[in-house]
Amino acid sequence: MLKFMLRIPDDLHLRLTAQAETGRRSLNAEMLHLLEVALTTAGGDDESPGGNSSTPAPLRGSGPSPRP
Repeated sequence: MLKFMLRIPDDLHLRLTAQAETGRRSLNAEMLHLLEVALTTAGGDDESPGGNSSTPAPLRGSGPSPRP
């Protein structure tokens, strides 16, 4: 298993921690769960690592960006 450090905004950390407590998971387990779900629903079987590359992810955990 690989270990690495991840820097996230304080507000995102609070949201992840709350969601982990609700799901009775550790913060690490919650983040792994969310990544697995996101990759599965994004079509993680595609050749690209992120699944569907035509839909960009929001930056800096700020939520969805407004669409024109």
